[in-house]
Amino acid sequence: MSELQRLRGAFRSALDLPADAPVDDLQYQGNEKWDSLAHMSLIASIEDEFSVMIDTDDVINMSSFAEAVRILGKYGVTIND
Repeated sequence: MSELQRLRGAFRSALDLPADAPVDDLQYQGNEKWDSLAHMSLIASIEDEFSVMIDTDDVINMSSFAEAVRILGKYGVTIND
């Protein structure tokens, strides 16, 4: 499984979305399920999936799927198609 698939899975799981739900264009609070509580669940899911500890500034700045990809890059996780 690719890192991209793993990240998509983390988003779907944390936000309680169907397995085939598109997530690449998701924005914080642009989806009714992505509220502040779900955001913390998402952060925990991503940290567990990729064995990273995301710092507070990055937790705050993770406002979209694309931003999650960028932030994970800071922690040495390369997300490719």
